[in-house]
Amino acid sequence: MNYLSREEAIGKINDFAKRQEPFVFVIDFSATKAIVLSPRSAEASRIRYSTGNSFPVAPSQNPTKAFSFTLDPLSFEEYDNAFEKVMAHLKRGDTYLLNLTFPTKIRTSLSLEEIYNISQAPYKLFLEGSFAVFSPEIFIRIKDGKIFSYPMKGTIDATIPDAETQILGDEKEFFEHNTIVDLIRNDLSMVSTGIKVERFRYIDRIHTNRKELLQVSSEISGNLPTDYPGKLGELIFTLLPAGSVTGAPKKRTLEIILETEPFNRGFYTGIFGYFDGRNLDSAVMIRFIEEQDGRLYYRSGGGITALSDAKKEYEELIQKVYVPIV
Repeated sequence: MNYLSREEAIGKINDFAKRQEPFVFVIDFSATKAIVLSPRSAEASRIRYSTGNSFPVAPSQNPTKAFSFTLDPLSFEEYDNAFEKVMAHLKRGDTYLLNLTFPTKIRTSLSLEEIYNISQAPYKLFLEGSFAVFSPEIFIRIKDGKIFSYPMKGTIDATIPDAETQILGDEKEFFEHNTIVDLIRNDLSMVSTGIKVERFRYIDRIHTNRKELLQVSSEISGNLPTDYPGKLGELIFTLLPAGSVTGAPKKRTLEIILETEPFNRGFYTGIFGYFDGRNLDSAVMIRFIEEQDGRLYYRSGGGITALSDAKKEYEELIQKVYVPIV
């Protein structure tokens, strides 16, 4: 796969959008490596995708063989070492929310493509020999001149008694979600006007191969300038990296992530999406399985604040290692 630089991707996105031609795009976490292709070229490159409610979603398939899925997570001690480094930065005021992530080794009876086929998620992406994504989180949507973002922060096991009341009443979760909503409002103000929180902290249910989860999201909107299509590339890259998988303040928090996480995120927590010639739909690349040297790794994480408990955050990281099938 030949990847585009940031500047090349911006130019190509602008060209497609000005001509009102459909295109698919995939951008890594660092916003330095990208894929921008017509749907026909994406198909020829063995890139498969489906995006949200705005465009047709590829139907999920039933497994053609027995599905097994086991985890070999990092130790709590390894996680806690990174957690304490983040807490030191929080106590100094360098950051007040940081999304800390780790890879988990997994073993499964299915290939990446088979996992893509059976996953039930609003956003799905498969790059042959590289990774599969089945994300529940929208990055941005653009429809009829308006931009929308739906930051997702807060996850809980739905089987816990009064799970919804617990997640919505948790002080740490409220602070974390409110911080990301404020960050996204600020991000959208760089590319649009009339910023408005349409919905605050609503609940989605997610069915997985392990359990049912509740996830908390909000909806934020803004009005785009009439000439935005000719600058769509700049608009997208201005908003990167996604605030929900970085933290706040974004610039300093990103520096701390690069210092603390013992690996390169690559395309994990980047974005992908589809432009149909008029409107755009895109997702944050969470719920992400990648192949490296013949092994599979599932990437997951969560937001750390001064109110965080290391054990709970470690458990949430593992809880998010799943395949969304019923």
